[in-house]
Amino acid sequence: MLSAQDNELLTRVGPGTPMGELLRRYWTPALLVSEAPTPDSDPVRVRLIGEDLVAFRDTEGRLGLVGENCPHRGASLFFGRNEECGLRCPYHGWKFDVDGRCVDMPSEPPQSVFKDKVTLKAYPTHESGGIVWTYMGPEEHRPPFRDFGTETLERELVSATKLHTTCNWVQAMEGNLDTSHISWLHQWDGVDQIPDDGSDKPGYPTNAMSWKFWRHDRAPRLEIEDTWYGFKYVGIRETPAGHTHVRMSAFCYPYNTVIATVPFGTQHGLFVPADDHNTWRYSFTTRDHGDIAEVGGENLFALSPFEFGPSEVDRNGIIPRRYTAENDYGINREEQRHLTYSGVREFISQDFMVTESMGAIYDRTQERLGTSDKAIIRMRRLLMAAAKKVAAGEPAPAVDGGLDYRSIRSAEKILAEGEDWRELGTDADPMVQRYDAGSVRTPVAGS
Repeated sequence: MLSAQDNELLTRVGPGTPMGELLRRYWTPALLVSEAPTPDSDPVRVRLIGEDLVAFRDTEGRLGLVGENCPHRGASLFFGRNEECGLRCPYHGWKFDVDGRCVDMPSEPPQSVFKDKVTLKAYPTHESGGIVWTYMGPEEHRPPFRDFGTETLERELVSATKLHTTCNWVQAMEGNLDTSHISWLHQWDGVDQIPDDGSDKPGYPTNAMSWKFWRHDRAPRLEIEDTWYGFKYVGIRETPAGHTHVRMSAFCYPYNTVIATVPFGTQHGLFVPADDHNTWRYSFTTRDHGDIAEVGGENLFALSPFEFGPSEVDRNGIIPRRYTAENDYGINREEQRHLTYSGVREFISQDFMVTESMGAIYDRTQERLGTSDKAIIRMRRLLMAAAKKVAAGEPAPAVDGGLDYRSIRSAEKILAEGEDWRELGTDADPMVQRYDAGSVRTPVAGS
């Protein structure tokens, strides 16, 4: 459990809070590029780390992210006119460029120089991987952009989505770092009838067999290794044939997760706080792995009774919510008795059901953690320690421009005798060298 003080430290992100100041030391997703697609398109409301902002793409295609309220009388610039390289307030016509400078003040006399003294809060932006990223911290601490692989991604391969959840960002992220819940929350009775396809042996199992392993051994053992970017950890299960199956996932400061997949994964899931009570779950592709999907065989989606979200997102890449607390996440009690463990058909809503039902911010003084919670405990400790260090004047972790952010990967495999899970997903992994060769760096002598 956490003390009430530590729970506040961990979850509160508004301006001036220790955790909020830590998060502001990183380039953070603000919106999808598709939400402000063309010059002079409609302004977009952005609620980010407890601040109300407005994004707009100006006539020359530059993306601005500015404070929502006009510094004159406070009207919302969301209602402003996006025209001629600036956002003009509808109240008195004051106009601001993407850097927050007032470039026109028509309600004042022509000879007035007052506009030169007025500025609007504005944050720098960087577009990469279908996401508009921003830096909201002190300028003197602005780090280079962290390239997880999107900077050189071909346009046709770019894919990014976001999904809203009504709970605290840490609470949402803890679900992604919990490898034991897949043996319970995401199960259905038909898993036992999936035929053995022969992949229960050292090497890479099919996706279908992997799901059988989750159900066969429902109390995984966890091991963790700290890394320069945060940590990676495995859930270790025994397969029906007696082999050692591992699912390795990664946590990267401050809210990135890379979840286990066969044979390895590089897709990031980010839990970005809109404020203390609301979170945007971003997902984005970092590169093309060609035919890597053949390793895991047929995806189990077609075999399961679950719904895996709408086949189409809206025009902006924002995934709509069909099931919420208002309709009890679509729970069906008969299916809970006879078909699925949770009674909730939509896969992602199973996660929302448990994380949102804890309340907007769970009171962690009431929890009782076990051995299956090691990764969650480690993540909390790392974040709280980092927030305290930044508050003491030290740098945030994992922001250095010389670090290899493309090397952050997850993995899943049945281990051979003597095989070390810590090598999985690294540049030394033969599967990485085969499918992700473009991101593997040649070692430099002495490095």
